[in-house]
Amino acid sequence: MAELHVQIVTPAGIVYDHRASMVIVKAIDGQLGIMPEHTPIIVPLTINGVRIKRVTNDAEDLIAVNGGIMEVRNNVCSIIADSAERSRDIDVERAFAAKHRAEESLRKAEAVHNNKQQKRAEISLRKAINRISVSKHNRS
Repeated sequence: MAELHVQIVTPAGIVYDHRASMVIVKAIDGQLGIMPEHTPIIVPLTINGVRIKRVTNDAEDLIAVNGGIMEVRNNVCSIIADSAERSRDIDVERAFAAKHRAEESLRKAEAVHNNKQQKRAEISLRKAINRISVSKHNRS
């Protein structure tokens, strides 16, 4: 049976490196399911969880990825992101604190009509919500 080698890399190093039967990502144009023998592809990713169905124990891993690029070629799925965290590694309290800070920043930016600050706060809020959502996968 064919399988994918999945690797998620950030500037801090390798976050994930395993064999998989399927990878599900959210690209800018929508959700993609990648299986072995997939046609070569390079796509930009959004802030979202990456679902990986492992070959070895039929488990599913979820990784919080804050954007990036995915390349699939020759049964290798490489994701390069600014930041990524496995569900088991997410500090939920810190994620909720980041969410509250982003919400406050967003309110302030909207009050003074500062579009640049508003965009930054919206991105920070999406990242915090993504981390919180992915962390729930580890606790169920």
